[in-house]
Amino acid sequence: MTDERFERGLKKLTEIDGEGGQRVLDNLADVSPALGEAVVSWGFGEIYSRPGLAPRDRQLVTLGMLTALGGCEPQLDVHVNAALNVGLTPAEIVEALLHSAVYCGFPKALNATFVAKKVFGERGLLPVTGE
Repeated sequence: MTDERFERGLKKLTEIDGEGGQRVLDNLADVSPALGEAVVSWGFGEIYSRPGLAPRDRQLVTLGMLTALGGCEPQLDVHVNAALNVGLTPAEIVEALLHSAVYCGFPKALNATFVAKKVFGERGLLPVTGE
């Protein structure tokens, strides 16, 4: 892993996730700093930095994937915040999670929606309108 890739990744992580990304790195520092470095260098330095999709589109894909996987509520929390940071509205996020129910099932869509509700509440974005 190169320092350039890590620096590019850290910049992109900060742009997208803000403090949430740094908290993840801080929480990994005393148990698996190598995992934190891989997330930054590969995930954000290579993948998130690619020009093929706009940041908002990457977040829509990420929300769908994490919803489909299930059991990823902590990561959904970070990425709902990231989705808001890159310009998605609460109504668009809710619509994407509603859409996921068709493919993932209601339990996973409900779990993801409750995570989104928590984030919206923390950011003073409730009630969600425009659905």
